[in-house]
Amino acid sequence: MHVSGPSQVADVEIESRAQLVDYLASGVRPPEDWRIGTEHEKFGFRSDDLRAPTFDGDRGIEALLKGLTRFGWAPVEENGRVIALSRDGASVSLEPAGQLELSGAALLDLHETCRETGTHLREVREVADPMGLGFLGMGFQPKWRRDEMPWMPKGRYKIMREYMPKVGSLGLDMMTRTCTVQVNLDVASEADMVKKFRVSLALQPIATALFADSPFTEGKPNGYLSYRSHIWTDTDADRTGLLDFVFDDGFGYERYVDYLLDVPMYFVYRDGTYIDASGQSFRDYLDGKLPAYPGNRPTLKDWADHSTTAFPEVRLKKYLEMRGADSGPWNRICALPAFWVGLLYDDAALDAAWDLVKDFTLEEQHALRDGVPRQALDLPFRGGTVLDLARESLKISAAGLKRRARINANGADESIFLAPLVEIVESGVTAAQRKLELFHGAWGGSVDPVFREFAY
Repeated sequence: MHVSGPSQVADVEIESRAQLVDYLASGVRPPEDWRIGTEHEKFGFRSDDLRAPTFDGDRGIEALLKGLTRFGWAPVEENGRVIALSRDGASVSLEPAGQLELSGAALLDLHETCRETGTHLREVREVADPMGLGFLGMGFQPKWRRDEMPWMPKGRYKIMREYMPKVGSLGLDMMTRTCTVQVNLDVASEADMVKKFRVSLALQPIATALFADSPFTEGKPNGYLSYRSHIWTDTDADRTGLLDFVFDDGFGYERYVDYLLDVPMYFVYRDGTYIDASGQSFRDYLDGKLPAYPGNRPTLKDWADHSTTAFPEVRLKKYLEMRGADSGPWNRICALPAFWVGLLYDDAALDAAWDLVKDFTLEEQHALRDGVPRQALDLPFRGGTVLDLARESLKISAAGLKRRARINANGADESIFLAPLVEIVESGVTAAQRKLELFHGAWGGSVDPVFREFAY
């Protein structure tokens, strides 16, 4: 989800709508400067009772964060409590129920990405093991009820916690019981942004299907393969879903700014405090008429913060953020950025991906988005299934990565990171379906073994 802390942006007061457009457009970079930023979340659990660790206490999340400072991470505090860490352009932060997130640095290639992920998981394990804590990568908390999940002491989450039930029935589950893996990718121009946005929106359900790994709720099968993806359909319609307008003629930064201006606000962050502006209008704020903060006008920092409170399937900040995948084991954390880099960072691959999706109707796109959470790769599509689309997408991605030709010390290119996805496509069986087979077989109808067999 990544709705962590206030943004690191210049505190310039906004005087015109053009500044908002310029802010988004300022992320444009030439291809040689493109980077890969990967984020992943995971569930902590206490090894003895499998419960999620609280924030406080000698086995709590704050103690874990403090323990990680031995590796050179600098603590980030809110109201005197350590709520995040930073190091070399990367951060470790907390989701609302203490899900631990690594927001990786902006890296040159996927070999660096996978090294970063491996280093982080190793450091976490070194601190967590003596505390009797483990970590699990899945899309949805398989065992515990919403009311059994802890809450982290972050001002932003208190506001969201109170607002979510007003706009949907599953928003609190999104906050407390989901985990995702995401990748942030650069664009070369407004036209490049538009093409990548359209391709990635159309193919986001394919990523959801490939990464489906959330089949359990409160210890039982929930009827979905990606329940995490389903949760977004009843979280907050004002800020989620597929953005049909991205496919309109003339779409560009200005149209996305208009969309963001219509997304209701959550908060204003001033002097270390979150002011509750939930449900209020950023347009009113631009006019100095925000009820929660009357007589004041927003800064670019407020705009950057606000842009992180929209949760569509693909999100535009100064870069594009792919948001469709369930979290999973370490090799799928590396596979997600590999999938999208292969599709979007090679011109021939981007053209091929666009050819694959350009005649999808909006109805078909919505049918994919709505059907994939339950059926994943088995969802029917145009006389075949989503598996056919996944197979074709992977082929395009692998070719793109091969042409990128970023080689590691062993002479291997980045396409090696697609291996877990190739295996899923060749078998036609998602991670969620494998776990369901175990649940009905070797696990004897219990989800408890998942914490042992699939922990990092």
